[in-house]
Amino acid sequence: MDGTLTAGDIELLRKDFSATPAYRLAQNAVTRVALDDVAINRDIVNSTEHSVSVLLDDWKVTSQERSGRCWLFAGLNLLRVGAMKKMGLKEFEFSQNYAMFWDKIERANYFLEAIIETAGRDVDDRTVAFLLDSAADDGGQWNMFAAIIGKHGLVPKSFMPETHSSSSTGQLNSVLRRLLRQGAKSLRAAAASGEEAARAEKAEILKVVYRVLCIHLGTPPERFDWQWTDKDREFHRDGMLTPREFAARYVQVPVADYVCLVHDPRPSSPIGATFTVEYLGNVLGAPPVSYLNVEVPVLKDIAAKAMQGGEPVWFGCDVGKMMSNEYGIWDAALYDLPALYDTEFTLGKADRLIYHETLMTHAMLFTGVDIADGVTRKWRVENSWGSDRGKDGFYTMNDSWFDEYVFEIAARKDALPAELQAALDTEPIVLPAWDPMGSLARG
Repeated sequence: MDGTLTAGDIELLRKDFSATPAYRLAQNAVTRVALDDVAINRDIVNSTEHSVSVLLDDWKVTSQERSGRCWLFAGLNLLRVGAMKKMGLKEFEFSQNYAMFWDKIERANYFLEAIIETAGRDVDDRTVAFLLDSAADDGGQWNMFAAIIGKHGLVPKSFMPETHSSSSTGQLNSVLRRLLRQGAKSLRAAAASGEEAARAEKAEILKVVYRVLCIHLGTPPERFDWQWTDKDREFHRDGMLTPREFAARYVQVPVADYVCLVHDPRPSSPIGATFTVEYLGNVLGAPPVSYLNVEVPVLKDIAAKAMQGGEPVWFGCDVGKMMSNEYGIWDAALYDLPALYDTEFTLGKADRLIYHETLMTHAMLFTGVDIADGVTRKWRVENSWGSDRGKDGFYTMNDSWFDEYVFEIAARKDALPAELQAALDTEPIVLPAWDPMGSLARG
């Protein structure tokens, strides 16, 4: 037996399908309308009410448009809450384009340094191949967000507004990948002559990358004259500020003191251990991307307490699973696929990670939580997909979905219990560059 699919095998498959009227009924439905409309669980839709007991947001959502900048948007959405309060504004946005510009140039430098470091390996080495495949991605992690803000500061959106390429990054990223992969070839050749030659070649590559970014995104301001009228129509003027001075004045949370807590249930990932991912980062010299692995109830407890204290929570998840844009709902059983297909989907969270069925794909902001008798029931989410999805851009996540598809939150270090704070100081386990815990940076 050679495993070939024979005519007899196909006839058995055909007979199996034809013998069950329910399969034919499902075929009639799914060939005419979208799968989600057929499989959606009406009981969950009807029982999911969007109110929550702790509600923080009274602002409009933002839109990342056709880009993978969710991590930047979620981070800046967190920071704008305190900025709006301090400036007395009802609506305000930091420039996402400005943060993106500096992430792109810093990430190009990070990539080129990694190429220099791995120049002695074969070009088809798995790590080198991964670096080449992931050049100029849009995605990122909390620590990468903190590194950009810490080094380059922030500006109001009006001083570096969106451009065509910031809102639709495909062409820009294509050009950057072409330049960086071409640069990788020349760097690997230059490295044979020593580090000095490689760094000289890198400087020439970065000069072109910076030029391309300015052409597509605009030139980031070095200083700007900041003045505004608040919601009570009172005028304010701060005068000339650098981006770092502006960030120091209006960022009201200690970004550098936040840590990332993850739930990684794989047997190879011990609870209470810290992790880092090889070649995951953007700003050389900044603290590395690191995670502390905890159980889901710990994530929920810390996130809920933060919001009870008035602060939204940045988080990472596998966004596309069991979600409805129309109803603005996430629930672990939102679509009754077992009933539709007459089969079971048996992989748990750990096995879905191991078998490439799940990973972190999106970052958003928790802006509310529903707590009854001390137990969390559902979560309010501010997305960055604009106001035409969900409920004016906001979503309701039932607790069951958090268990299965939320992987990470950013939290103040001092909000952690003493034993978890101590665990942060342990030597991290180094995961390979392609591990799913680094996936959020590959958007």
